[in-house]
Amino acid sequence: MSVVKVIEVIAGSEKSFDDATQKALEEASKSVKNISSIYIKEMKADVKDNKIVSYGVNAKISFTVNGNQ
Repeated sequence: MSVVKVIEVIAGSEKSFDDATQKALEEASKSVKNISSIYIKEMKADVKDNKIVSYGVNAKISFTVNGNQ
């Protein structure tokens, strides 16, 4: 039997929301195996002098855990 667990990760990027999402996934994959999906719960951008200077995401990452562990 498998169980799905969810963790919440916050990540940022100076490039884009896509890059921030990829960074969240890369960081989570360092300690979590069997990642099956990523859901972006919130997005935000910091602005300076009328320009976006950074992008941030709050992501929920789902992964499966074997019942035998």
